[in-house]
Amino acid sequence: MKVVLLKDVKGTGKKGEIKDVADGFAKNFLFKNGAAKLADNSALSENKIQKDAAKFHKEQEILAAKALAKQIEGKTVVLKIKCGENGKTFGSITSKEISEALEKLSIKLDKKKIELNGAIKATGAYTAVARIYPEISAKFTVVVEGN
Repeated sequence: MKVVLLKDVKGTGKKGEIKDVADGFAKNFLFKNGAAKLADNSALSENKIQKDAAKFHKEQEILAAKALAKQIEGKTVVLKIKCGENGKTFGSITSKEISEALEKLSIKLDKKKIELNGAIKATGAYTAVARIYPEISAKFTVVVEGN
């Protein structure tokens, strides 16, 4: 019996796949648990529409990520931090503070997507990487100045 899987089923397949399974398995397990439905013409066309929609949304996410990367690439973010007499900073610059500084430049980026090469605990210029999407990233400069 051909079925369209509505959920991931261990040992059978992933959500959205069309599988040929035993009649008893389909009736007694898959249908009762809402994990699959019979693969008739309407179910197959609905499945195709859902896959096309998912593909379209993923393409849109990638385009948005590329646009954001282009916007971030090469930018310079200036942050001020309290320093002692000898130039030693009190505390460090975090990705949260960098994210907030980017927001002031009208660039919305989650702090979890900012990668730093270690903690920023001194004044100077640092390179940071924004990992926006698995294959899309942008480098920008973080300049730390003392107060």
